[in-house]
Amino acid sequence: MIVPDAAAFRALLPDGGRLLGLDVGSKTIGTALCDAGWSFASPATLVRRTKFTQDKAQLIALATAQAVRGIVIGLPLNLDGSESPRSQSTRAFARNMIDTGLPLLLWDERWSTVAVERAMIEQDMSRAKRAERIDNLAAAHILQGAIDALTME
Repeated sequence: MIVPDAAAFRALLPDGGRLLGLDVGSKTIGTALCDAGWSFASPATLVRRTKFTQDKAQLIALATAQAVRGIVIGLPLNLDGSESPRSQSTRAFARNMIDTGLPLLLWDERWSTVAVERAMIEQDMSRAKRAERIDNLAAAHILQGAIDALTME
């Protein structure tokens, strides 16, 4: 089920539990995991996109192995908050993930990649290392924003 907002997502998970964050791109899917208490998000495995069924199987295997209770998917909106073709593609991806049985939350990811790339540049990370790590770090950034919102009450 795709839930409409953070409050509804939280209501489905009153006892917390590990969450999986996804940064869905056309070539890769960055993943991140958070602890069961929703304190911090960490980068996880990079999924190189192939066929959707194979990508989904890898994500389900990761979710199962890590006892994930919900999924947060970054939603790429335009800077003015409007939808883009990528937004529609991400929504379609989320609809295809509904049968995992896990609640899904679409989370605004407008500045995630920019913020992560700036941080890596400040750390003087090489362009090659940035390219290798950016998707998983963006997923962690997206997931951290979501868990911060989930725990604000």
